[in-house]
Amino acid sequence: MSHTGTGAQSRPQRHAAAPGGTERAGGTGPGSGNGTLPVDRTGPVSGGGPGPEALPEAVPAPAPAPSPTAATSATASAGAGRRRGRERPRLYAIDALRLTAALMVAVHHYVGTYRVDKPHNPIWDQRASHMMPTVFRLAAYGWVGVEIFFVISGFVICMSCWDRRPRDFFVSRVIRLYPAYWFGVVFTTAVLTALPAVWPRPSIRQMVFNLSMLQSGAKIGSVDSVYWTLWSELRFYLVFLVVVATGLTYRKVVVFCCVWGTLAALAPVSGFPALQLLADRDSTWYFIAGLALYLMHRFGPDLLLWGILAMSWVMASDELGRRIVHEGVSSWRGAMILFTLFLLVMVGVAVGWTDRLQWKWLATAGSLTYPFYLIHYAAGTTAIHYLHDRADPRVLVVSVLAAALLLSYGVHQLVERPLARSLKRGLTGAFDRLGSPPG
Repeated sequence: MSHTGTGAQSRPQRHAAAPGGTERAGGTGPGSGNGTLPVDRTGPVSGGGPGPEALPEAVPAPAPAPSPTAATSATASAGAGRRRGRERPRLYAIDALRLTAALMVAVHHYVGTYRVDKPHNPIWDQRASHMMPTVFRLAAYGWVGVEIFFVISGFVICMSCWDRRPRDFFVSRVIRLYPAYWFGVVFTTAVLTALPAVWPRPSIRQMVFNLSMLQSGAKIGSVDSVYWTLWSELRFYLVFLVVVATGLTYRKVVVFCCVWGTLAALAPVSGFPALQLLADRDSTWYFIAGLALYLMHRFGPDLLLWGILAMSWVMASDELGRRIVHEGVSSWRGAMILFTLFLLVMVGVAVGWTDRLQWKWLATAGSLTYPFYLIHYAAGTTAIHYLHDRADPRVLVVSVLAAALLLSYGVHQLVERPLARSLKRGLTGAFDRLGSPPG
């Protein structure tokens, strides 16, 4: 698993698109039933790294677009999306966006939620809007970082899965998600067991089942409510695996976006729980936006991809509105402006405007995003509870963020990387045995 960039490389000539080719409602804290974040930094070969999805070191440049005649051929269509070419530079801008989104969510949890703005709340013991009015007004929009995570996830999952087998996809997801997550569950359980002043002590049964990452589906409370986003990620992986199994092409991913988006729009009124489970209207269109942005990055933008991205933006306006009702501390207009600005930055990433950003330290910063997200909330708010009378609130928030980032670096180096290597060897060997002749 590699965590540094490949360095600046000359960008290949772009071509036209190949025609053929935080807190959530019901989950207001640790122990809630709904229990961000998490992308794949390892790429097609290594398969491990920081964050639910992390960036491959480099992405193969697409082959030149086929002629209209050739594009009608199934062979040409598949080849346009699968042939390997020169490598592009690492997308350090994605690392920067991931870390920014994680910090947005953390500051929101510490200073900008309705929970911390209640009188005599267990975190600050006074209203955050009275202690830090300006910080509170800004932090109130930090929950949009979750939606940003989902868009980035769609982009990077599509990028890291191109030309990969289903088994590679499965292995990369396991070694990406579980090592840091297991640490987060055990660490948070230990903190809440020793210091239950803010959140209730998790039961042993709850902790053990949380290790599966399936607690939301089983209606068992999460040790830390921020885990709800991982349930959304898992469902996205399961659905997208169907396309990965057939081999990713421009056409297949576009069709997937259209079909999955339609199902997500119909799911709430369908009366089919299975459809509502696999096409969740609260996250589906964010993942679709990321997929469309990656197709722009790989093949170049076209009217169809712009249309998918525009529809994602429209559907996001509805989801953001529903989140506003739950959060109760921010406005729909402000959330839409923030999300729109992020989408514009992602368009810049997709079309290559940020390729000159080659700050290699961003790769390390991005690697902290996933463990940071997993450990920041319950443990961080508990720390604030015990320390808020001893320091200026602004200094305390910065200190807790810094401590969480430092711990995240240790988790990444001492837990994620070695455990991911061991898991990869074991899972690869197991799949090799499955594919070997009997005897």
